[in-house]
Amino acid sequence: MQLFDVYPLFPVNIVRGQGCRVWDETGTEYLDLYGGHAVISIGHAHPHYVEAVSHQAATLGFYSNSVVNRLQQQLAERLGRACGYDDYSLFLINSGAEANENALKLASFHTGRTRVLAAQKAFHGRTSLAVEVTNNPKIIAPINANGHTTFLPLNDLKAWEQELAKGDVAACIVECIQGVGGIQLATSAFMQGLRKACDAAGTVLICDEIQCGYGRSGRFFAHQWLMDSSPAEEGQEWTPDIITVAKGIANGFPMGAVLISPKFEAVYGQLGTTFGGNHLACAAALAVLDVIEGEGLIENARRVGDYLLTEIQKLNTERITEVRGKGLMIGIELDVPYKEIRQRLLFDEHVFTGCAGTNVLRLLPPLCLNMEEAAEFLEKFKTVINS
Repeated sequence: MQLFDVYPLFPVNIVRGQGCRVWDETGTEYLDLYGGHAVISIGHAHPHYVEAVSHQAATLGFYSNSVVNRLQQQLAERLGRACGYDDYSLFLINSGAEANENALKLASFHTGRTRVLAAQKAFHGRTSLAVEVTNNPKIIAPINANGHTTFLPLNDLKAWEQELAKGDVAACIVECIQGVGGIQLATSAFMQGLRKACDAAGTVLICDEIQCGYGRSGRFFAHQWLMDSSPAEEGQEWTPDIITVAKGIANGFPMGAVLISPKFEAVYGQLGTTFGGNHLACAAALAVLDVIEGEGLIENARRVGDYLLTEIQKLNTERITEVRGKGLMIGIELDVPYKEIRQRLLFDEHVFTGCAGTNVLRLLPPLCLNMEEAAEFLEKFKTVINS
């Protein structure tokens, strides 16, 4: 048997990691500005994380959700305090796609409606409902093309308001920083206006924080940058009805979660999962919160991210047409396809980066990236971009 060949692979076999560094089987060292696609939040092989997961594996790796799991309760309490949503409820699953799938089901149960509004360039996952709200026809199979979703331009509030006024929309789902879409940022005016329009229409507002959340933007959630009212808008603070998370929540252990506002009633049997919130996953997620809080990684993401954004914007080159982002989620738009530059960074300078579309380099490093490592990346990037 062989692997089903669906991934275009770099010929590099990574076998070890530490912090923001990884090594291949030949011993070559790489600076990781990709974080395994924004998954590695606290760094590779963090000692506290390794100890916590190892201890849990040696104690109890799994039991079903038919019994009490105190680790789930601890995680709900810790996460609520860390992100500021301690009055929300937590539903644990295994991935970001599952998180969005369940969020959309909750919205449909709650409203009795079937239509969804999503942003152009959105990516919300590859399972049934999640792929249907993803703006990429190439990955929507015929069985998933049910016509439930209307795609609208991000930040075009009038277009969203017009659709919501029809009164048949179950949910609006938005990434406040689009990842696969090329690091496109929602505006405060758009999100505050969308919140009001959803309230008027009886529509559920879902913030997809799977890639941009968990400290990556320099706030716990990216949408929290957009919640602060200006003096003229005092009293207009808003919150999402549902928040979805995954990726960085467990630093590489498969996990996802849905944060659900008090307006929703839990119904036995309505949602469920076999592996979601298992003991190992919860131990990993608790260790992640320990490190994020203990080492100030959210503040670090903001500080180092600001430095990278500023320094990249200073580069005097025609190759860069725009730099976008927040914290350690940065998109460098190029005037040429990213392929050659990304490959030269990897094979000549030994730096992992991500990509989006055809011409955007994406930086998604672990949140522990320090100033020295950021400066090292900048020198390597200058070498490639200037040649």
